[in-house]
Amino acid sequence: MDQLQQLFPQVGPVPFPGAYLAHNLRQATRQPSQPFVYANFVASLDGRIAVPAADGRGLTVPKQTANERDWRLYQELAAQADLIISSGRYLRDWAAGRAQEILQVDDPRFADLRAWRQERGLKPQPDIAIISGSLRFPIPEVLTAGGRKVVVFTTAQPDPDRVREIEDQAGRVFVVGEERVEGGRLARQMAELGYETVYSAAGPQIVHLLLAANVLDRLYLTHASRLLGGVPFASIVEGPLFAQAVDMRLNTLYFDPAGLDGLGQLFVSYERV
Repeated sequence: MDQLQQLFPQVGPVPFPGAYLAHNLRQATRQPSQPFVYANFVASLDGRIAVPAADGRGLTVPKQTANERDWRLYQELAAQADLIISSGRYLRDWAAGRAQEILQVDDPRFADLRAWRQERGLKPQPDIAIISGSLRFPIPEVLTAGGRKVVVFTTAQPDPDRVREIEDQAGRVFVVGEERVEGGRLARQMAELGYETVYSAAGPQIVHLLLAANVLDRLYLTHASRLLGGVPFASIVEGPLFAQAVDMRLNTLYFDPAGLDGLGQLFVSYERV
């Protein structure tokens, strides 16, 4: 059997796949009137999560750190969500053919995750949340198939014509901030909509707003055993200096000896204090 070596909180082998499903996020303790919110990144040893794309269009996950074993655990995190947070950029990339479905339950490799959701009475795909101030993004029809909802969170005084267009096509639009989306209002609105388990698959700016509002409950990090260098530097959090440092406590730590063709990698999770 394929295994990871658990180093914290106890020492011993754990089965792979399944290590993150065993975290049972749908039963995690939530704050009152807020969902349980978690995020995930894979980073190089020098802290890089993205490098310039080959076509010059923005940044992309480095091929030197992306790997199938990390991707499997990413899918296990997504499978446990009621709602996945993304961005307008994701939908623009999808429309341009540069993005893929976040939770790939139609992939035979992840058929067990589709069954896992079905056994619990969940839809094949979580609903998707888009955070956007401009509301300038397409909504591909495939994203709303099978009863899936697209929920859009934006700032004050959005273009009413664009709001009507989005709501006629896909779902609902909610104002959760004045000049920018506010993490606290976002979390309360998600809870009011009935979402209990929320996975942020968006980038470091979204993670910053969640951390600044004290609503990110758990952070998952894969540390790939490679150094990349390069500019610009893209890390897991982007935004102004926090008024107070955000304290995190180690939750779990696994060593994956088979990762990166035997080079190895660490799978780590942290709880917000």
